[in-house]
Amino acid sequence: MIALSLAEIAEVVGGQTHDIPDPSVQVTGPVVRDSREAGPGSLFAAFVGERVDGHDYAAQVVEAGAVAVLASRPVGVPAIVVEDVQAALGALARHVVGRLGTTLVALTGSAGKTSTKDLIAQVLRRKAPTVFTPGSLNNEIGLPLTALTATEETKFLVLEMGARGIGHIRYLTGLTPPKVGLVLNVGSAHIGEFGGREQIAQAKGELVEALPPAEEGGAAILNADDPLVRAMASRTKAKVILFGESDEADVRAENVRLTDSGQPSFRLHTPSGASDVTMRLYGEHHVSNALAAAAVAHELGMSADEIARALSEAGSLSRWRMEVTERPDGVTVVNDAYNANPESMKAALRALAAMGKGRRTWAVLGKMAELGDEALAEHDAVGRLAVRLNVSKLVAVGGREAAWLQLGAYNEGSWGEESVHVSDAQAAVDLLRSELRPGDVVLVKASRSVGLESVAQALLETGAEGEVAVR
Repeated sequence: MIALSLAEIAEVVGGQTHDIPDPSVQVTGPVVRDSREAGPGSLFAAFVGERVDGHDYAAQVVEAGAVAVLASRPVGVPAIVVEDVQAALGALARHVVGRLGTTLVALTGSAGKTSTKDLIAQVLRRKAPTVFTPGSLNNEIGLPLTALTATEETKFLVLEMGARGIGHIRYLTGLTPPKVGLVLNVGSAHIGEFGGREQIAQAKGELVEALPPAEEGGAAILNADDPLVRAMASRTKAKVILFGESDEADVRAENVRLTDSGQPSFRLHTPSGASDVTMRLYGEHHVSNALAAAAVAHELGMSADEIARALSEAGSLSRWRMEVTERPDGVTVVNDAYNANPESMKAALRALAAMGKGRRTWAVLGKMAELGDEALAEHDAVGRLAVRLNVSKLVAVGGREAAWLQLGAYNEGSWGEESVHVSDAQAAVDLLRSELRPGDVVLVKASRSVGLESVAQALLETGAEGEVAVR
């Protein structure tokens, strides 16, 4: 964070200083909410959670070097006391971003946010210093914490924005007003909470409504291939740039194909030229993510050749998202277990099918959460798709939703032992350990709450006779 005195911070957040001998002392380190991350010059934000109260760690963080605690009550050590720590954190982020004058890029969508954010960051940092959301810290706490890591050297700030209801993105854009806004897609993620795709579109479109008009540099990057996203053009005064495979897209892909290992290759077209891209990531769904990143980069002054080169060299920066590891015995494990929704599940299955041509393929799948009344139909559809893609074996892990996955596969035409329902992750591991053969490809994917990353980790430990190669 830029250096600010405790007195300045107190004024910005509307707080009162307590037990601070010298209010001119500056915060020169990061703002953190995890006491283990506190260090010299930091500011510790004390949140009260369901199981842990950050205020209990106040003395510990100051001993570790934190300058003060942002707290909702006096804690016996230097503190700025406010009514609402979350609101104060947002106010501080808004102040810092406003002082820096950094170009802020915000993105949202039902699927692919984190992968696309990682691509944008890797492309833009070729041009200038870039700060971006780590992992999926895209909510009302994670977003301001990320924004506060920006410094005077930061040229681009790339922020992922999540939403679980109408008004969430409007709130986030109020904390960190974007200049460039990207909407990837409107899918079924969290449909049980929103009530329908139209409501999801209403929420996601709050991003483009927050952009400045075109004459002030505002730019809305919209998916030309998604009608609900494309319609958002009417909700913004910003310049509209379309990306996608549509002929009408300003940034588009031609001659899309997958390499023998399942990595997408295509001809990138931008208004400033065209260039070839072959990605290191796996799955055709990354083409749309790459085009979104390319559209942002083009708008911010990069050439087609620069963008294509950066996209071709970009990797995955976030854990458990199509993380491909080859064991010494030739078994390939694809750990995509961070999260799942119908769109990302289907994309992962198609990637598995492409990667596994001529090999046995395993889809180890679990529950997709927060689908509401659509849960049965969506799980059934995923099971059916696994059969249509000729996945060698579907292993459905867990309770009712997993049973729906397996039933969908069975009804589509699976028979015998081509699909199986097991009770938990350990049962899946036991099955795989007994049946995997060299050369097999295993996809592991479910909503985060299922914890199927443990299956992938167990498979890698099983085959760890020597080094494993992460690609």
